[in-house]
Amino acid sequence: MERDEQGPAEPEGIGALSLPARIVVAVAVAVVSVAVAVHLSVVFLHVAPTNTVSERHGEAIGDYVYPEFEQNWKLFAPNPLQQNVAVHARAEVVAPDGGVSTTGWTNLSGQDGAAIRHNLLPSHTQQNELRRAWDFFTGSHDEDNKPNGLRGQLSEEYIQRIVMSRIGYETEGGEVRRIQVRSTTTPVAPPAWSEDRTERKTVYRVLPWWPVNREDVPGGTASARSAEVGGK
Repeated sequence: MERDEQGPAEPEGIGALSLPARIVVAVAVAVVSVAVAVHLSVVFLHVAPTNTVSERHGEAIGDYVYPEFEQNWKLFAPNPLQQNVAVHARAEVVAPDGGVSTTGWTNLSGQDGAAIRHNLLPSHTQQNELRRAWDFFTGSHDEDNKPNGLRGQLSEEYIQRIVMSRIGYETEGGEVRRIQVRSTTTPVAPPAWSEDRTERKTVYRVLPWWPVNREDVPGGTASARSAEVGGK
């Protein structure tokens, strides 16, 4: 009579790995666990009410959170956003023969929206750069578009750089000498079942003309200096 003899069961999972491999896996798990714990802690401190830790390390927390992990709770606020705001820009162009013309309004927000729509992985620049720049401007200017603090000039330069990065210093066969920016604010229509009645009238906020030059295009300073050197 024969007897079946079976050897010891072979280990499965991590146990089947060699000792060095198990050490690597253990270290990787530990690193990921620590990274997740730090990330959740920093984000929690960012959204939590002001406390001793966030006051002391507020700058470091902000540097980590913005812009990739920005938290925006407006959707869940008692009074969520109920307006569509778009930023437009146009330019005054000087042709080589000295003729001056004005371009039509370009919907910069519309460009960002088109780039984001149906995009599973839209960039944070397309989502946030223009929107945050406009919020920065409106928060540092009064209703007459006059700066109400030291950050007003900085916000204007920020908007100018964004506009010039979209339009470019040369367009429509000439050089851009001035730009103008405006916003359009349109209330969002209430749902059909709501009894609220909102007048869907678009309100325009038109800024004054701003003079610009080649240096207002990102990277334009180096290009302008190269052109000057080449000209010499």
